Order: sequence, then C-alpha cells, then structure tokens
Amino acid sequence: MPAPDLSLLEQAAREAGEIALRHWRQSPEAWDKGGGAGPVSEADLAVNAHLERLLRGARPDYGWLSEESPDGPERLDAAHCFIIDPIDGTRAFLDGHEGFSVSLAVATGRQITAAVVHLPAQRLTYMASAGDPALLDGAQLRPAEHDLDGASVLTGKPSLVPALWRGKVPPVRREFRSSLAWRLCLVAEGRFNAALSTRPCWEWDIAAGSLIAARAGCIASDQDGQPLRFNSAGAMSAGLVVAPPGLHGQMIAALGPASGAGAPAHA
Repeated sequence: MPAPDLSLLEQAAREAGEIALRHWRQSPEAWDKGGGAGPVSEADLAVNAHLERLLRGARPDYGWLSEESPDGPERLDAAHCFIIDPIDGTRAFLDGHEGFSVSLAVATGRQITAAVVHLPAQRLTYMASAGDPALLDGAQLRPAEHDLDGASVLTGKPSLVPALWRGKVPPVRREFRSSLAWRLCLVAEGRFNAALSTRPCWEWDIAAGSLIAARAGCIASDQDGQPLRFNSAGAMSAGLVVAPPGLHGQMIAALGPASGAGAPAHA
C-alpha cells in the first residue's frame, strides 16, 4: 500500500497530466520567461494552479516550491515541502513531442521522501518513497551498471567540454531528453547508464527523479559527489551525477570540481 504522500502525489500527477494533454498539440499560448529561464505556457500555469489547489489543500502545513510559483522563505521552516515542476520539458511539450513529464516530490527536512514522475502522453508513471523500491507502473526498476568507457549518458553537449574533465573526455555515448526528471527515471529503469549535468540544477527538475533513481539502486549526487539536499534557500544543486554505484564512482573521479558557473540546466 503506497504511503499517504505517495498516493496523493500519484493522484495529483495523473490529474495534472490530463490538464496538460488538453493543451498539448493545441498551440497553447507560450512566452519566454527571460533571463535564460526558458519558455512557459498557459498549460504550465494551468497545471501549476491545479496542483497547488489539490496538494496544498490536502497538506496545508507543507511548504511549496514550484517552478511556476513565486518563492518565499516560509517554506524553509516547514517540516515537509512539496517540490513541483508542473511540466518538465516545456520545449518538448510545445513542439508536440511526448517527452514531457509532471514531476512531483515531497521533501522531509532536506531529503526527498515521496516522488512521482508521470509522462501523460506516454501513459507512464514512475514513483518511489523512502524505504520502498522504485516502480514503473507497478514493476520494480533496476539500473544497468557499465564502465565509463562506452556508457550511455543522458546529458547536454556542454557537459562534454574537455575543460570539465580531469583528463580526456571519456568516450561515452551521449543522448538527450528534454525532461530532466525523465532522464533520471530512464537511468533508474536501466535504459541508459547515467545522467549528468555540469550546470547547476533547479531542485524542481531533479527532486522526484533523484529519489526514484536512488530507490532503484543508483547514486544521485551533485557534480562533486556530495549528497543532494533539498528545500534549500537557493533551490539549486551544484550539477548532477546519477548512475549505478560503480559507474558513479568512475564519473566523479573523472570529472573536475563543480565551478558553480553557467546558466542552470532547464528543459
């Protein structure tokens, strides 16, 4: 039986997905947020409004951190906090592609304790809670261990710039998906070996996927190998490395230290 928070997130994600699908491939109004923050659409805002009503209505004492809501310091004092990306992969959504997700998580203290990543157009739902296995539509997830050389890595081209590595850039097979949350789930599922970002990552992009990957058996850390912490004041991590333990260690050893420079990764 799913924990209460996980059941609530699953319900919310499925309802949010139906709202998103009503706008998908219907030329929704969209605009650029400015400052390198990427696009947003009327669909993102509609999904966000529904999630806030449902989730905060059910858990009024929880904090709230969402890509599409104004942030405030009151969440930092909350014992629990929702961390939400209403549509992760907005560019894919606007282009009519299926690779967008609804990413929902609960942080207890600085750790994620419940997580759902739902892909409405593909009818896929990944989920996990602390202490329980990660699941895809009820089936337990297992990652695929691999040596660094030849590993399939979900990452953007900027992560393979030689200056970011201690030696030569490893000969990995790079692929990309617009939704960062989905990338972490694909690693948890074993369809790819690792996910990497050498740019700062917003918490709402990685909160849910990081727990799903961890409960599948991966290690999810920042670029320096340090554990991820959530509901932080800056709502951002210093890069991201997600992989099974052996490959994760190889990647951390091969990467240079995070500089904190560059625009945040976003979808």
